[in-house]
Amino acid sequence: MDFNIKRETFLNGIQRTLGIVEKKTTMPILNNILIKTDVDKITIIASDREISLIADYEAEMIKEGEITVSARKLYEMVREMQGEDVHFSVNENNMAMLSCLKSNYRISGLSAEDFPAIAGNLDGNLFNINGKLLKELISKTSFAMSTDEIRKNLNGVLLETDNVGNKQKVKMVATDGHRLAMAYMEKDSSDFLNLEKGVVIPRKGLGELRKFVEDEEEEVGIGVQGGMFVVKANRSILKIRLIDAEYPDYRRVIPAETETMIHFDKDAVLHALRRMYVISSDQYSSVVISFKKDKMILTSTNPDIGEARDEIDIVYHDNDMDIAFNVKYIIDAIEVIDEKDVLLEIGHDKKPCIVKPVGNDRYLCIVMPLQI
Repeated sequence: MDFNIKRETFLNGIQRTLGIVEKKTTMPILNNILIKTDVDKITIIASDREISLIADYEAEMIKEGEITVSARKLYEMVREMQGEDVHFSVNENNMAMLSCLKSNYRISGLSAEDFPAIAGNLDGNLFNINGKLLKELISKTSFAMSTDEIRKNLNGVLLETDNVGNKQKVKMVATDGHRLAMAYMEKDSSDFLNLEKGVVIPRKGLGELRKFVEDEEEEVGIGVQGGMFVVKANRSILKIRLIDAEYPDYRRVIPAETETMIHFDKDAVLHALRRMYVISSDQYSSVVISFKKDKMILTSTNPDIGEARDEIDIVYHDNDMDIAFNVKYIIDAIEVIDEKDVLLEIGHDKKPCIVKPVGNDRYLCIVMPLQI
């Protein structure tokens, strides 16, 4: 095996795999990436058997072959090299040699035959979706995923689609039982991936999906094939094994009606909440929000640290009212909103509250209030 490749191209290609390769595993081969040559390119493959990334990069192939090497060590080697081009070759003992200008490395590899079989071909149709909007759906929901490993079906986001006339609604939902975030986008065509029952994309896979579409302003292809969520962009394919569990009926927790609606300026309230968060801890994480005539008063108390208080002018003419939230939950709900004005809908008698932008129904977050 022997090829030349641009150092920056090689470095970026290896870096994309670092979140996938296993750091602690009983299979050492999963610490490695598979590198294969083709006529005018190399293919870099990473997998932990739940997530796989297959990506092609332009290179000058001198001699064909394949090898697996440590992703982390290879990245560190290429990162520290200086120069524009890297020469990569492998001898008959699976020893890889890298050179760039006068710098040289040798790194032991493992046979490609031991690497898990990853199919680079696609078995069915993929459907186009805007990469930027897909990233936005992830950003507006992923913070509400559960971290409780016992509740496997909540350790990810639900992706589903609905036909609405000649349009398709693509929706993501996440919940940890204390809060729920939901966001959707519309496609003009109803000819799209049918996910009426929805699929659950796991936490780690969602993180890789977000990175995969990070710089994709144009369309990417998505599909579901053999229990895997598949995304294709440019010369790369990402495959994520879906969670095989039923997602709870999130529609049941969305309040049909609320008692009080309060408009406020996003930035003013968000900065005040962050000031409350300064004194929070795992044991003391609540903020009490008091509504009085044309005022919102925020207070937070932590016996181990101290107290915080802030006051914001708002338009409010109803009865005085106090409500408490987990300060991190309410911050998360508000800071992903792009609009200037936010609407807080407060339920009757400690029922779930709704946070959403004014004039935009494509996002909402439901947060359970705390006992005062």
